Amino acid sequence: MNKQPEKLVIRPKLKGEDGHKTFSIRLRDETVERLDYIAGRTNRSRNDLINMLLDFAMDHCEIEEETK
Repeated sequence: MNKQPEKLVIRPKLKGEDGHKTFSIRLRDETVERLDYIAGRTNRSRNDLINMLLDFAMDHCEIEEETK
């Protein structure tokens, strides 16, 4: 007796479902050159480096309140 396979339910993939968002930014040529240099020395991708550098910067930044 052949049993019909159950249905495969495929739902649309939501943006950011993997915890990441994609967007574009403009960088100065010098910044890209520096990223490429670090990427080459560390065997990491630009994307990986940008995430690491942004996380570090956000963890170590200080917001100065405006004084009147």
